[in-house]
Amino acid sequence: MTLRKARPTPAQFVTGIRQGNRVLLGQAITLVESTLPADQDLAHTLLELLLPYTGNAIRMGITGVPGVGKSTFIETLGKHITTLGKTLAVLTIDPSSRLTGGSILGDKTRMEELSRNPRAFIRPTAAGDALGGVAHRTREAMLLCEAAGYEVIIIETVGVGQSEIAVRNMVDFFLLLMLAGAGDELQGIKKGIMEMADALVITKADGENKKAAREARGAYTQALHLVSSPSANEWTVPVLTASAITGEGFADTWATIERYCAHTKASGFFQATRGRQNINWFDDYFQQLLQADLQASVQAIRSELEQAVARQELSSHEAAHRLLRAYRDQARAL
Repeated sequence: MTLRKARPTPAQFVTGIRQGNRVLLGQAITLVESTLPADQDLAHTLLELLLPYTGNAIRMGITGVPGVGKSTFIETLGKHITTLGKTLAVLTIDPSSRLTGGSILGDKTRMEELSRNPRAFIRPTAAGDALGGVAHRTREAMLLCEAAGYEVIIIETVGVGQSEIAVRNMVDFFLLLMLAGAGDELQGIKKGIMEMADALVITKADGENKKAAREARGAYTQALHLVSSPSANEWTVPVLTASAITGEGFADTWATIERYCAHTKASGFFQATRGRQNINWFDDYFQQLLQADLQASVQAIRSELEQAVARQELSSHEAAHRLLRAYRDQARAL
């Protein structure tokens, strides 16, 4: 009979992660992604133990329109960052299969060169049913990577969507990638996404597309001037161009990110934003716990109400109120 290998203890996880053990880091991320109660208890303990070692990385979110080449851009930027002697973790959020819930695209296979880089760690995660282009446990995965000593964390989102603010609320710097030569440069862009961006980069600025990229840069610069409100951190959003083929623009992109972080740290905006994000995470976690508690405590009556609603014996509005009353009654009985 094959004996199952014992799971590492919280102390072993902490020691291994602090020493940069990639296997234990990967296991810890799998642990925080698990929905099993025992795994969640261990994950909670682990995150509390590692919390003092977090918060020292530059956190970046990168999003963009379909076809903009996010993975290629991140790989090239990641190689530039690691040549500067820094360590990098990339959390890639992929669309999920409705059948298995698993990741469809698998960005690790699309960043082959970076995945072999000893200074880089890439973790693809299925988005599941989470909104905002991020997975449910992206924040916890980010903290684990910081505890492992990674100096730069990049979160690649599924793509531009109505709830993209979710990633904006967990990073220090939000980068929006755009294409040139794809029709009307401004028609398809959402004002809200532009207002969240700390910088825009026009990708694939090479060959015959180089002229179009320069023209798009001017158009987006003008658009930002028109739609942007006065910035709380007194930062003027730059528009850059880059080519993963030639490598042009990536040094400027990284320099812009470093300049932004230095600027916001000097003004106190960086620290204030981190504080607000921590409070938002607290609120989100509480809502998740409350929802889970509600589902577990009133599951039986919920099923009955769902059947009544399906048979049109009860309105959705009335059923929701009855479910809430049932939950409150159970809460009072505790």
